[in-house]
Amino acid sequence: MQVEPVPGVPAAVVETDGQRLLALADYHAGIEAGLRYDGVELRSAASERRERVCAALDRVDADRLVVVGDLGHAIGSPFEAERDELTTLFSVLDVPVTLVKGNHDGELEPLLDTIDADVTVTPGHGTTVGDVGFAHGHTWPSPAVLESAVVCVGHEHPVVRLEDEVGGNRKERAWLRGSIAGAPFDSQYDRPLDLTGDLVVFPAFNDRSGGTWVNVPGQDFLAPFLPTGLVDAEAFLLDGTRLGDYKTV
Repeated sequence: MQVEPVPGVPAAVVETDGQRLLALADYHAGIEAGLRYDGVELRSAASERRERVCAALDRVDADRLVVVGDLGHAIGSPFEAERDELTTLFSVLDVPVTLVKGNHDGELEPLLDTIDADVTVTPGHGTTVGDVGFAHGHTWPSPAVLESAVVCVGHEHPVVRLEDEVGGNRKERAWLRGSIAGAPFDSQYDRPLDLTGDLVVFPAFNDRSGGTWVNVPGQDFLAPFLPTGLVDAEAFLLDGTRLGDYKTV
C-alpha cells in the first residue's frame, strides 16, 4: 500500500487492495462560470483540465480515478458550462470513477445519472479502498476512514508563499503529509479511535481555485480538523521538492 504524488501533477498514485488508483482533489469543473459571477472573466480551461487528467491516467496506467471531492464547482445545481465540461470529460474517460462528495458536489447525481458514466458516488464523510481512506475534508471523516493506514483529503487547497533573496514572492501549490493526531477526532466521536496512520492533504487539481496559505501567519484552515488533526506535517511542492515543516517554510 502506498500513496505517492505524481511528479509535476497535483494527483497521486494509490496502490491498495490490488488496485492502482489515480487520486486527485478539487477539480472544480466550470469554475470560470462561477468566477464570472464575481466579475472575473477568464477563458475556459476545461480542455486543459481534461487533457491533464487523461495524460495522468495514461502515465500511471491507473485502474480507477478517485476524485476526493469537488468534482464540480457550483454549490447547488451545476452551471451549464459545468454540465458541458463534465459530460465531455466522462465521454473520454476509459476507467471507472469514484467521487467522494465534496461541498461543491451537492447536486451532481442528477447530472451523472443522465450521462454514460461509470461513476460511484460516496458520502462526504468518506470511503475506504483497502487500507486507504478518502474524505473530502469539509466535514469530519468517518471513524472507518480515519483508522486507515493513510487518509487522503482535499478541500484545503494548500499553497505556500515562497520568497527569493531580493524580496520577491510567488505562490505554489503544495502537498501536506504528516501523522494523524488522535485528540480532535477522539473528542469529535467521544471515544478513542485507533489512529496510527498518515494524513495527506492534496493540492487542488484546479489551479484557479485559490487556496489556504499554510505558511502565512494568521491564515485559517478550512477543514474542521485542521491543523490540529495533523502533526509533524511537511510540505512538498508538485515537483517533489521537500520543504520541511510547512509552518516554517
